Amino acid sequence: MLKETWRNDMEYMSYVGELLAQPEVQRLANYTQHHFSTRLNHVIFVSYYSYKLAKMFNLNAKAIARAGILHDLFYYDWRTTKFDRGTHAWIHPRIAVRNAEKITTLTSLEKDIIIHHMFGATVCPPKSVEGLIVSLVDKYAATSEYSEHLVEEMGHRAEKFRKIMLLKSK
Repeated sequence: MLKETWRNDMEYMSYVGELLAQPEVQRLANYTQHHFSTRLNHVIFVSYYSYKLAKMFNLNAKAIARAGILHDLFYYDWRTTKFDRGTHAWIHPRIAVRNAEKITTLTSLEKDIIIHHMFGATVCPPKSVEGLIVSLVDKYAATSEYSEHLVEEMGHRAEKFRKIMLLKSK
């Protein structure tokens, strides 16, 4: 889903290169996000395409790129981990901010983007257009990543159906 064009975008890399080099960010490669994507690929996708939209609309591209990389900086399987106080959608952005602050200094805009990226699953909207963009691109990425799983599953089911029909016709 994610083409490697982001690696050759010098401005983008000037914003996120140091973050991507951090072991804490690289650890995201160890977590599956939505069946066919690692969390690292997911955050790069969200970051880069949000950055491209920010450039198009003359917004804060640096804040969007950085917050996009850091928006899912947590280290647990969100499908199985349960919380006593709140849901994953509310808690993980706060964990991501805490983890991000251990490796970099965040601006208030970057914090807001990360904290509110789950708008839709939570009721608090972002305070900025940049935050809304990251939230929307995150939803698009999740839907796209999960859709790959559904397409493959449909292919498996179609193949099973074809085999059953061949057996019945003999």
